[in-house]
Amino acid sequence: MPGSMDKPSTEKEKWVHFKLNTPPELAEALANYLTEMGAQGVFEEFLQTGVSDVPEPEPQDERVLNAYFPSRTEDEKRISDVRSYIANLAELFPNLKKPTFATELIIDPQWGEVWKRFFKPLRISKNIIVKPSWERYSATGRETVIEIDPGMAFGTGQHPSTSMCLEAMEEILLKDRTFQKWRVLDVGTGTGILGISAAKLGASSVMCVDIDDQAVEIAHKNVAVNHVGDRVVIVNSDVARIKGTFELIVANLTAETLIKIKSHLVKMMEKGGYLVISGIIEKNRQDVEKAFTRDDLISYKVIADKEWACYVYKKPAKA
Repeated sequence: MPGSMDKPSTEKEKWVHFKLNTPPELAEALANYLTEMGAQGVFEEFLQTGVSDVPEPEPQDERVLNAYFPSRTEDEKRISDVRSYIANLAELFPNLKKPTFATELIIDPQWGEVWKRFFKPLRISKNIIVKPSWERYSATGRETVIEIDPGMAFGTGQHPSTSMCLEAMEEILLKDRTFQKWRVLDVGTGTGILGISAAKLGASSVMCVDIDDQAVEIAHKNVAVNHVGDRVVIVNSDVARIKGTFELIVANLTAETLIKIKSHLVKMMEKGGYLVISGIIEKNRQDVEKAFTRDDLISYKVIADKEWACYVYKKPAKA
């Protein structure tokens, strides 16, 4: 994701903050639309409950989305576009409460404080906890704590596409004894959360690949914070240039990108190894299933969460 919340600037930065109130059924659609418009971060306030032993809160009737855009000359057009999109949603779903939004101009924001409001410790699965550096959390039992400071890169574990990848990885790396040493490839690493998790779950070596310079910089910092630099390498490259084979490949991308690089991903799978693909919305599932239905792949598992799906494929041990 372009931009940086960490980069110092000699000029005061100006950002537009969109705050939207929406029924839960429309939250995903709005978040996706805001991201496609160029939002440098979209956060759901209802997710920030932290980690505790108390039961999960009951589903809320309304969710609050916060989106941040660099302030430019087209601010008014962006506001108009959001208003039009909400009007279209209201026509498509007349039985749901119409979303509302407000905007404010933020000058020279203190991004560190912004992140502290929206990113709290979060339990992703039975054993994986993701937390920012400014929050304390004491692991118990077999819990694995991943410390992530996202900056402007994608991946804090809050989004279903990321959490489903972590769930799949946890099951594979902790339960499958096929390989003594797991070599893992994380394609489109973002913050490095999946690669770091793989290392903490026992992988012997992890390669994290991303074409975005800012994501690579942030991933390097997170690898250092989690003390896994001896097993994790970050590569600023297109995955098509990566050679070799891996026992586990994880790719949290768009359906279009996954289909485009499918042949190369399958080629890099070690015999008996796994491929975890995520970032797939409901309307694209059929296209992905068609593309990845091959004689040299076994459909191992499908995980679904809301409108998102994660597929786990396995390459036969014998050709």
